[in-house]
Amino acid sequence: MQIQLERVKNIGRKIGLNDEKGYAVAIFLALIIVSALVVGYFLMFPAQPEGYNTIYLLDSQKKAVDYPVTLVANQNSTFNVWVNVENHMGGTGNQSYQVLVKITPNLSTFPVDTQPSQTYDISLGNGGSWQNLSTVTQNQVGSYSVVFELWQYNQVSKAYEFTNNYCVLNIQVVS
Repeated sequence: MQIQLERVKNIGRKIGLNDEKGYAVAIFLALIIVSALVVGYFLMFPAQPEGYNTIYLLDSQKKAVDYPVTLVANQNSTFNVWVNVENHMGGTGNQSYQVLVKITPNLSTFPVDTQPSQTYDISLGNGGSWQNLSTVTQNQVGSYSVVFELWQYNQVSKAYEFTNNYCVLNIQVVS
């Protein structure tokens, strides 16, 4: 080992480097090599973004500003919102989704443990989106949460699974 170190020092002296310059050049060359390896790795194996799907609501004017808050029982007990679903899961085939609309006075867990008042079945390709005007009616006086849950069909289990994507509108029905 000592003999090899001496040989390296002799080569450095022959090209005009003293001990301090030799260390600096060695560190600089090591940094260049490591940088080239890191850049090469990320060029050869680029990171793929993780797939996702999403659901969101827009008001009747297709904006995210004027959501219904108060309804009047048996007079003005209906409202409309645009339900939007997007598929960014990747792949070439279509994904099957369900949007379940549920109304509950007690919102405690997701998915909400109540029967849906409406169900929408959707099939979307990667990058595809779906939009639908949903009409919701509630005539009983009280405070409610209107929940729009997104479910995705799993080919392996042959069942719809909750995606943990949902939207909640809190409404008050007065007399």
